[in-house]
Amino acid sequence: MPRLISFMLTRLLIGFAIGTVVGLIIWTNGVSPVASSLVAPERYIAFGMFVYLFASTIGISYFSTALFLDDL
Repeated sequence: MPRLISFMLTRLLIGFAIGTVVGLIIWTNGVSPVASSLVAPERYIAFGMFVYLFASTIGISYFSTALFLDDL
């Protein structure tokens, strides 16, 4: 695999993993009481969208920062 592709994939996956953990922590500590009024399918959809929001945002941010600061 070319060096740039492996650099991109590893940085995106690391950032996505960090964002997933952050999203899970925020959901369990802060959003769960608000989301308790939702029925089961809606709660799962809201949970998935919330975690994906954090994971994608932090993944792209981590990747762009690494691309800006790292010399290939």
